[in-house]
Amino acid sequence: MMGNENILALVLGYILGSIPFGLLIARFAGHGDIRNIGSGNIGATNVLRTGSKKLAIFTLVLDMGKAAIAALLAAHFFGFVPSLIAGGAALFGHCYPVWLKFKGGKGVATYFGVLFAVFWQIGLVAAAIWIVSALLTRIVSLSGIITSIALPIAAYFMGYPKIAGLCVVLGAIIILRHRENIGRILAGTEPKIGAKRKRKNKE
Repeated sequence: MMGNENILALVLGYILGSIPFGLLIARFAGHGDIRNIGSGNIGATNVLRTGSKKLAIFTLVLDMGKAAIAALLAAHFFGFVPSLIAGGAALFGHCYPVWLKFKGGKGVATYFGVLFAVFWQIGLVAAAIWIVSALLTRIVSLSGIITSIALPIAAYFMGYPKIAGLCVVLGAIIILRHRENIGRILAGTEPKIGAKRKRKNKE
C-alpha cells in the first residue's frame, strides 16, 4: 500500500502536471483554442503553429517547470521516492488531464522537467540523446521516442535502477502518446525539422 506521503506526492504531481499551459497561453494571446489547429495537441510544438516562437518557448518552459516543481516539492517535504512519484504523476497529468477529458500533450517536455529535477545528470544524458537523434533524423517525434527507449538503459548502467524504473514507465506513456506519429514515421510522412508544414498536417 502507498503511504500518505506517496499519495500526497501523487496528487500534487497530477494537479500541477495537468495545468494546460499551452491551451491557456494560446487563448490569452488571442489565438483561440489551440486544440482546433495543427495536431490539436496542447504542447509547445502545436503552440508553435500559431506562428509565435515566443509563445512556444514559454509553453515549453512552463511544461518542463510544472513537472520539475512537483518533483522538487515532493523531494523537499517527503523524500526521494515521493519525488519520483510526483514527477511521474505530473507527466501523466500532462498527458491525461481530467479537465480536458484526458486529452493532453505528448509529455516530452514534462519528461525533461522531471529528469532534471530528480537527477540532473540523467537529464543531461536525455538532452544529449534527444539532440543527437534530432540531428540525425530531423524528426522531433522520433527523437522523443528514441530518448524514451534509450534512457532507461542508460540510467540502469549508470547505476540508478530506481530512476531507470521511472524512465521505463514514463517512456512507455510517451511512446503510447506518439502512436499516431509512429504510424506516420513508418509511412514516411512525418514532417521533418525545417520542412514547411501544411496547416492541417498533424504532429
